[in-house]
Amino acid sequence: MTVRRFLLLMVALGMALLGWSYWSAIADPVVREAEVALADWPAGAPPVRALLMSDLHVAGPDMPPERLARIVEQANALRPDIILIAGDFVSDKRASTSSYSFAEAVAPLAGLRSRLGTVAVLGNHDHWRNAAEARAALTRIGVRLLDNDAAAVGPLAIGGLDDAFTNHQDPGAMMSAMRALPGARIVLSHSPDPFPALPGDASLMLAGHTHCGQIRLPLIGAISTMSAYGDRYACGLIRENGRMLIVSAGLGTSILPLRLGAVPDMWLVRLGPGPR
Repeated sequence: MTVRRFLLLMVALGMALLGWSYWSAIADPVVREAEVALADWPAGAPPVRALLMSDLHVAGPDMPPERLARIVEQANALRPDIILIAGDFVSDKRASTSSYSFAEAVAPLAGLRSRLGTVAVLGNHDHWRNAAEARAALTRIGVRLLDNDAAAVGPLAIGGLDDAFTNHQDPGAMMSAMRALPGARIVLSHSPDPFPALPGDASLMLAGHTHCGQIRLPLIGAISTMSAYGDRYACGLIRENGRMLIVSAGLGTSILPLRLGAVPDMWLVRLGPGPR
C-alpha cells in the first residue's frame, strides 16, 4: 500500500468514526432498569416507578427541542409514577449550531406525564448560563425545582442537592429539610461527587453530569468524566458501604456533539420496601 492510499484509508476511517459517534449521540436513549429496596419505605405504600433523566443539553445540532419532544414521548410510554431530572437543561458548547433560551429549551418538558409529577435540580451549565432564568422557566411548565431543599412526594422524601461542580451544594441544609419530612429518603443531585460524604440515611442517590465519559476510547477508557473521582462514580449502578448510587449517561452532549462507547440513556428505577 502506498503512503497516499494509507492516508486516504486513515481519513476514511476517521470520517466513519465521526459519523458513528454523531449517530450515537442522536440515537434514542437506552432505557436501563434497576430495582432498589429502601429500608425506610412507608408501611403499606405501593412501589414507585421513578424515571431518571439527566443532561438534556438542549442545543443544535444534536439536541434541538424537537428531539427532546420525541424523548418526552418515549418517557411517557414508560408510564413512570415520578420523573426526576438531574440538571443541565441547556448547552453553550462552541460546537453548537443553534442555541435556545431556557424557555425554548425546557418547553417540551411540559408534555411529561406522571402520577406524582416532575422534580429537578440544576446543573453546572444552568448556573453558567443563568440560574434565575432556569428556575423561572421550569416553574412556568410545572417542574418542581429543589435547591438544597426537600419535598415530600407520594411515599418519598426527595432531597434536591444544588450543583456541586459550581460549588452551589449545601448537603447539610438539604439533609435537614429531608429529615423533617415523612417518606423514604432519596437524593437527586447533578454531580455524583457528593455521594461519599452523604450520611448513611441517604441510602440512594441519583445523578448525572459525567455522561458516562461521553467519549470512551478502546483500551484507554473515558477521556474525561468531569468528576474528582475519575471512573469511580462515572456510570451506572454503584453500591458502596451499604448505599446505592445511580449515574445516568444523560441525553445530550457537552463540548462536542459526539458519543463513543457511552450512549444516551434514562433509568427506570422501581423503588419499594426493603427488609425491616
